[in-house]
Amino acid sequence: MLALARPTPRLPNQYLPNDENVRQYVSAQIRQLSPERSVRAAMGRTVVRQNSNQSTEPNQKYVRRSASTVLGNSTTTTIAPASEYQDATSITSEETAKPGALVRSNTDAGPRRQSFPEKPDVAEDWEIRHGYDKQYNSSKYLEHLSSTFFMHYTDKRHETGGKPRQDDPSHNSEWRMRDRLKTVSAALIMCLNIGVDPPDVVKTNPTAKLECWNDPTPIIGTNTKTMEQIGKKLQEQYEGLSIRVRYKQYLDPSVEETQKFCKSLRRNAKDERILFHYNGHGVPMPTPSGEIWVFNRNYTQYIPVSLYDLQIWLGAPSLYVFDCSNAGNIIANFDRFVEKHEEEDAEAKKKDPTLQFPCHGDNIQLAACGKTESLPTDPNLPADLFTCCLTTPIEISLRFFLLTNPLPTDLFLKDVTRIPGRLAERRSPLGELNWIFTAITDTIAWNLLPRATFKKLFRQDLMVAALFRNFLLSERIMRANGCHPMSVPPLPETHNHPLWQAWDLTIEMVLGQLPAMMAADEGGPPYEYVHSEFFTDQLTAFEVYLAQGAPNQEAPSQLPIVLQVLLSQVHRLRALILLSRFLDMGAWAVNLALTIGIFPYVLKLLQSAAHELKPVMIFIWARILAVDGACQADLIKDNGYQYFLTMLNPSAQLPVPNQSEHRAMSAFIISMFCRGFSQGQTVCLSPELIETCISHFRDTENPLLRQWSCLCISMLWADYAEAKWVGIRCQAHQKLCEMALDPVPEVRAAALHALNNFLGIPDLTSQVAHYEEGVASTIMIMTNDGNSMVRRELLVFFSTFVKRYRNKFLVAAFEQLMEEKEHLMESEAKDNWNPQHGSLSRRSSIPGSDDEGHPQRVSKGSVQGAMWMHLLILSIDPHPEVAQDAKIIVDYIHETLLASPIGPKAQPLMSDIVRLSRRAAAAKPSSASRQPSAAPHGRRTPTSGSPAPPALPRNESYLSAGMRRTASMAAAMKRLTFGGSPEEPQPPQTIQITQHYPGGPKRSRVPEEWSRPPDVHDPESKPKVYVKAKSPKPKGFQKPDPSSAPTLPLRSGFFDWSIEYFGEPQMRPNEPDEPGSDDYNKKLWRRSRNEKVLNCTQPLKGVAGTSPWDVPAGFFNNGSQPTKVCFHQFEDHLAIADDRDSICIWDWTNHTRLSRFSNGNPPGSRINEARFINEDDSALLLTGSSDGIVKIFRNYESQKNIELVSAFRALTDLVPSTKNAGLVLDWQQGQGKLLVAGDVKVIRVWNAATEICTNDIPARSSSPLTSLTHDCVEGSTLIAGYGDGAIRVFDQRLKPALAMVRVWRKHNQWITNVHMQRGGLRELVSGCRDGEVKLWDLRWRDEVRTIRAVGEMTDHGGGGAAGSGGGRGGGSSIMRGLSVHEHAPVLAAGSSVHSLHLFDTKGKPLNTLSPTMPSSYTGAYLLGGHRDRPIATAGFHPHRMVIAGGAVGSSWVNVWRCRGVEGRE
Repeated sequence: MLALARPTPRLPNQYLPNDENVRQYVSAQIRQLSPERSVRAAMGRTVVRQNSNQSTEPNQKYVRRSASTVLGNSTTTTIAPASEYQDATSITSEETAKPGALVRSNTDAGPRRQSFPEKPDVAEDWEIRHGYDKQYNSSKYLEHLSSTFFMHYTDKRHETGGKPRQDDPSHNSEWRMRDRLKTVSAALIMCLNIGVDPPDVVKTNPTAKLECWNDPTPIIGTNTKTMEQIGKKLQEQYEGLSIRVRYKQYLDPSVEETQKFCKSLRRNAKDERILFHYNGHGVPMPTPSGEIWVFNRNYTQYIPVSLYDLQIWLGAPSLYVFDCSNAGNIIANFDRFVEKHEEEDAEAKKKDPTLQFPCHGDNIQLAACGKTESLPTDPNLPADLFTCCLTTPIEISLRFFLLTNPLPTDLFLKDVTRIPGRLAERRSPLGELNWIFTAITDTIAWNLLPRATFKKLFRQDLMVAALFRNFLLSERIMRANGCHPMSVPPLPETHNHPLWQAWDLTIEMVLGQLPAMMAADEGGPPYEYVHSEFFTDQLTAFEVYLAQGAPNQEAPSQLPIVLQVLLSQVHRLRALILLSRFLDMGAWAVNLALTIGIFPYVLKLLQSAAHELKPVMIFIWARILAVDGACQADLIKDNGYQYFLTMLNPSAQLPVPNQSEHRAMSAFIISMFCRGFSQGQTVCLSPELIETCISHFRDTENPLLRQWSCLCISMLWADYAEAKWVGIRCQAHQKLCEMALDPVPEVRAAALHALNNFLGIPDLTSQVAHYEEGVASTIMIMTNDGNSMVRRELLVFFSTFVKRYRNKFLVAAFEQLMEEKEHLMESEAKDNWNPQHGSLSRRSSIPGSDDEGHPQRVSKGSVQGAMWMHLLILSIDPHPEVAQDAKIIVDYIHETLLASPIGPKAQPLMSDIVRLSRRAAAAKPSSASRQPSAAPHGRRTPTSGSPAPPALPRNESYLSAGMRRTASMAAAMKRLTFGGSPEEPQPPQTIQITQHYPGGPKRSRVPEEWSRPPDVHDPESKPKVYVKAKSPKPKGFQKPDPSSAPTLPLRSGFFDWSIEYFGEPQMRPNEPDEPGSDDYNKKLWRRSRNEKVLNCTQPLKGVAGTSPWDVPAGFFNNGSQPTKVCFHQFEDHLAIADDRDSICIWDWTNHTRLSRFSNGNPPGSRINEARFINEDDSALLLTGSSDGIVKIFRNYESQKNIELVSAFRALTDLVPSTKNAGLVLDWQQGQGKLLVAGDVKVIRVWNAATEICTNDIPARSSSPLTSLTHDCVEGSTLIAGYGDGAIRVFDQRLKPALAMVRVWRKHNQWITNVHMQRGGLRELVSGCRDGEVKLWDLRWRDEVRTIRAVGEMTDHGGGGAAGSGGGRGGGSSIMRGLSVHEHAPVLAAGSSVHSLHLFDTKGKPLNTLSPTMPSSYTGAYLLGGHRDRPIATAGFHPHRMVIAGGAVGSSWVNVWRCRGVEGRE
């Protein structure tokens, strides 16, 4: 959440307490709602507040989970929608004074405080219209207004399109030990020769004596017994490290014995590791070449053993421990002999490739000292100090502390053996010391070693891990006594790590309590041991790390300690919660935790019955499986999966309030357990599981649970026929079909994924076909879904269904080809028909036709026939990825059709269709002239002169080459949508001016011209050079390989994409909401910039209503005829749509073009609307085309980075044309609703959050709907203008049939525009073709004021208010367009005589503009003398006192400012 660092000063000259934007921006909290990062609630009217949890949409939640999500503390409430009108004749009521179901954007709010320089003549004329002042003076309303901010089309599904990441490094982590080894045998060689010192050793007096904590000083006749005791003690010490290794003592062995037992060890160990411990304290030091010494049989000579021979005898893998002086010589020469062996083996291999040689390379070595160093001889230390460090680290650490501690103490060295407890008892003093030592050494190694080395030495082999943990201690102790231990692989210096200080502190605390404990053992007062705070402190340090947010994804140093804490019941819950917070940071954190070795711990904890651990365990396992799904075999051990099956059941209670979220995680875990794992499917299969998932479909509070319940069923019955029959008996397929209208796109896609896996029961009986066809017919409605991800998932289902019923689809495709050819032939015959030659015959001559001339279709009324038509429609879908997938299916059927027995009949049909389509295109030059637009598949229509190919190439289906939105396609769309007759002939769609408007018959006694668009007679623009712009593609769009044959079924990536949710952070804010992040700072800057714009522009509204707007502010060449202009509220962006399909984005202050791209319109259509959405932050550009297509673009201002966010068919039955109303739309930012209408009989309401059509409001007129606007208070009232001059008011809260609450029929001609201001006085203004402008109040039956804006008087400089019954018609020009400033009391009317008239809302003329080139530029007129050209477009800036306009037949755009505001904006 963003907060201002300083209070915002009050605006000057403000009196009324209802400024909208300033108040909102002062106290608003900006949050980018992301359903995928919380619980993916998709209702767009949710309110996010500070210190509030209210939601205005029932049954939905947008909740960002905090760190305590694991324990659960998220709550939401809902606000009931506003009441319906009691009296349809009046808009105002007591209910309208309440916010009701109101959610609005900050910049779509109420009026600013007004300050005009002139006193109004009539005070009531300056009151806020429609009774909205009651809401603005309500403290609850203002509080509601200031806490609301929305972003739309910014969720993960829009950023990725439902495509999983391709190059995710997190899934490449190898945390499992694929080549795990274990030490199985150990040879303990003790060459002490007690009583005889070696010749090269000079011992001090006194000197170190103890060997394995035994004094080897010989007693007469006891040498042999002493050696046995030492050998036995050494074995016991090693058994403390690993009890499963087979140990064998070899005391003073001869060279023959050494060779024998070494070969025997390798033979028994096979490919496992062997431990070779060598104590050479009684023999000479190793030679410079690395030879070690043993004895002859009679113990009269020392016999050297070369490393070359030792490597042959022991082989590899081996672990060597050399405890002797000059041990570094062994390390220095060991690898040299390994290389020699490998060279010899390679030479022998060349001579005889069949020879097999042992491995010599995988060896680990530990040496006590360097090449020229002797072992310590301190009498207070044992002689085998290195061995003691490796095998008894606790005892030697205690002794070392006492010896090096400078403080006085009453303890003796022998007292350290009296610490009570055992090493295996972690709650005892000795066991706690061992536990802490293990955690410290693991942590030191984790922090200093490379990850690969750490995994090899500390996680591969228990014996190796124990020895290397203790080796870190030996480096510290040996270095303090003049020796430098060596190892292979070499380790960095660890003796000075800060954690050794924590180890010293732990030892000091234990030794400090030792006297009291010894006194208690001797009968003194009882003493209770005070446990160390080491783990508590380390957990606190880990918590601090988590609070910092893991900058740069640095690994926490405390992670190995957290792993050790899991062994303790005292700290386990806290450690698990902190661990879950760490895993929530992303896949990199999960990989680190798995690398450190967390998996065995959390796997074992599944057997725990502790109720408080269940939520956090579910959370942790969900994160693990999101990164590595190959844990299925581990879960089936000890029935670990039952842990999650139990939690998925609704009757199971969890100690958290947000139980549904944890059940969603459980469903995800079961889904991953069953995915591609037949054993998992078998053990999970039960009617109870399927019924449990079905019961979760009714959980309206958590769409994530619904989504994963669907996917759980999908994975359960994927390729598992028995599970599908269990699902049929539970009616799971029917329940999944009911999810087709779920408000969350992810849930709809999940249901389709499950239904796709439902197909494919091996025994395809009539019963199975009935079930599958029933499912297919039910979900065909989803072809009109507004989300491309859902449509792509639907195509995956279609592809599976098509392949399963391929033969039936071949019939349907062949019959469609026949119908298409007959339609083209009939259209051609109609075009060439001469009435003198008789009547036009229909299809009666077609063989196989019925009595009415219609072909008898076998596929008529079948599911396959209907699905084939849907596939043809989807193959020209506005979204490239959807169209591409559908085209693959269509091409697959066509290629299969050509290869089938009816292929010889299908090929001529395809060729004839292509030929007839080219002939029809060549015969209509008016249509061909508008073909710079992109074709549905990105290719131009072939020219008529080229011959029809015998066969279409693989990457060019007949559909893309011939149909190109032909009449049959439009008719198919209308039939599938409204259920029309499939055999009803339709005229071909050509771009021509018809004799009557498609909306239906007009009212009598009204000239037909009055109900036509003002631009119906405009000449078509023909620029000399029109460069086709590139059409933006979705992020990650990839074209298929044209050389590869289409294959079915299509592959779905939705499941993998859904998995990514659990690999993303959920407990912390989004990056844009994280203070200090780049996105946060950018958002903060934009908010400050927006406030500055508002503060500067609000006081200028009074000036704008009294001053002329004639100061040139910009002039640039768009390159093509502009038809729509739209200013961004805060950025200096001006979007200009031309009369073809291109959009240009200009920086209107610098007069530079930022980008130009194609909207991808089909031939014969154009862009009708262009709007900016999400303007308060990172805006998107929304466009609407005359063929009913709506597209949304991201990064529209960047030529390189522009992307298509969404594209869908908002109106499914529009006829593409450039000479009618086409598509009209209005965007409600606050509620996230898109209102679309046009040449149809309904007003369609699309919800941006759900991406489905939520309401179809009858237009209540046969005339086309020409303009839409809405109120920005509650957002429930919309006003529509019509081609017959009527204006109707609708209330969206009422039932569609009763939604119209008022109709005004004061205009007689085409309504050019109707608009309600966002701010100002909330004026509702309408403009008519005849030049009249009327102001309305929703509470009144008659207009407030009538203004003659265009006509004979205004064209000569007159005009103004005409009273309530102002003039109608007449005059020498018509009104081409009407634009109203959002906040200032100013409107502009464009005429057909190259004039743009500006008025205030009282009817007072301000000035008249003509789009001409200012003399300061070139001194010439814009049109070069063509001043009779009409105004093509005009538009105000939403806040600044700026207007832009252009004329017909010109590519130039003018920008003007209001006089008197220069330097004040």
